[in-house]
Amino acid sequence: MDFASCGRVAVVGGGSWATAVAKICLGHNQRIAWHIYREDRIEEFIRLGHNPGYLTGLHFDTSRIDFSTDINKVVQDSDTIIFVTPSPYLKNTLKRLKVSLREKLVVTAIKGLVPDDNVTISSYFEQVFNVPETNMCVIGGPSHAEEVAMDRMCYLTVGCRNIVNAQTVADMLSNKCIRTSVSTDIEGIEFGSVLKNVYAIAAGISHGLKYGDNFMAVLVTNAVQEMNRFLSMVAAEESRTIFTSAYLGDLLVTMYSHFSRNRTFGTMIGQGYSVKTAQLEMEMIAEGYYGTRCMKLLNRRYHVNMPILDAVYNILYEKISPEVEFKILGDSFR
Repeated sequence: MDFASCGRVAVVGGGSWATAVAKICLGHNQRIAWHIYREDRIEEFIRLGHNPGYLTGLHFDTSRIDFSTDINKVVQDSDTIIFVTPSPYLKNTLKRLKVSLREKLVVTAIKGLVPDDNVTISSYFEQVFNVPETNMCVIGGPSHAEEVAMDRMCYLTVGCRNIVNAQTVADMLSNKCIRTSVSTDIEGIEFGSVLKNVYAIAAGISHGLKYGDNFMAVLVTNAVQEMNRFLSMVAAEESRTIFTSAYLGDLLVTMYSHFSRNRTFGTMIGQGYSVKTAQLEMEMIAEGYYGTRCMKLLNRRYHVNMPILDAVYNILYEKISPEVEFKILGDSFR
């Protein structure tokens, strides 16, 4: 099914990236619907004119937003639904959904896998909610919410097996600060966005251990190769170029930027924080923590050589010392 336009647009999620996506959508739509789980958060949002918990400097004309805690109402009244919840919370959000998604244009801006199921978000929507693959889009690319809020240049890639629908979503997201491209490599974009979070944790651990720039350069080099090995095995795509923004670009910004919560989380681990303490102090979800376990379990099926993934998993889940694990990892690099 081809969508000539996005029609009525809804955002599902209340975090920083959801807030940035809502800002983008309001640039092309007179009104949007916005599902936020907590009624008190919606009331405070309307009173203040900004999200009280995230990107508080970004102000909205709330008269153009139809807020609702009822996901069924939001989906029923919309043509395009953009899901921007953290991956660990997705199933809990969707368990209340009774309205069919089959005739909707479904977009995921979630950079993670579905925990326990260990499948991509698009696969989960297709398998559980019968969303046709041609109606399923993903958003990838280097896109820190903080920089979107500051109107800094941002590059997004929209993936969909139906390139017409990918372009429809890309057109809706484009503005003077956001450049978009389209792709049919939906699985590659999704897996790449999961892996870059894992590698960002590794970059943070390296920083926390004070390994320096030389090691970081080699870590990034090996991360690109590792990502490419996995994507070539699991999501083969002849047209894919790993050195474009959806893959390498997203990897680099997440490994290097001070806005990266996964790098921040990794830095705390490298400095000696426990996983639980780091999570409590951050007060935000580091998707890579969950993505690491999902990817480790998934790779038991494919047996791709992934020493960086293995090292991060051993540190986070097997409680092996970062100093010991990174010494072993570093000795394997060239």
